[in-house]
Amino acid sequence: MPTLLLTGFEPFHTHPVNPSAEAAGALDGMEVGGVRVQSALLPVEPGAAAGTLFGLLMRHQPGAVLLTGLAAGRPQVTLERVAVNVMDFRIPDNAGQTYRDAPACTDAGAPTALLSTLPLRPILAAWREAGIPGDISNTAGLYVCNFVMYHALHHLAAEGRTHVPCGFLHVPANAEVALAVPEDRPALPYLPQSEITRAVRVAVETLAGHLR
Repeated sequence: MPTLLLTGFEPFHTHPVNPSAEAAGALDGMEVGGVRVQSALLPVEPGAAAGTLFGLLMRHQPGAVLLTGLAAGRPQVTLERVAVNVMDFRIPDNAGQTYRDAPACTDAGAPTALLSTLPLRPILAAWREAGIPGDISNTAGLYVCNFVMYHALHHLAAEGRTHVPCGFLHVPANAEVALAVPEDRPALPYLPQSEITRAVRVAVETLAGHLR
């Protein structure tokens, strides 16, 4: 049975939880459409995230890769169209490091940008049919989310596996993240965790159907 690798991120910055991790954990081991979901958490630090990601890709040889992370402040789930070869952090990663105008990948000939190979429009249509607002985003940011999207696509291309659908899904804050915002800061839009998990599941189901 083909494996769909589903990743989330550990908590970072001032957020007490990461709803992407909650969703990935809830769907781990699920079988849908002849595909088994293998979930994993990535560290919020470029070097450690790359090492973990490459290990997962080599060990599981997935038939599809769905990376997920938190975009606190966005009001709905969003699929990322493009990852760029740049790191420029507004906040430190979980190792306390920041980067300015740094390459995400220093391999010779590494492209400036890589496009998602997920079935973006079918996933959007499936969300709409399920009553879940969503959109396509044209920037994955310049933090660790963009970094892992770039490296996953670059790794698959280097391994001759560009046929493997791969891309990134950003989720909004859940209630726990929104409640942790200090009262003197603007309120965050949020979705219940159950709705975030449902959105990720619908994306997984659509991707499984795409593989068939």
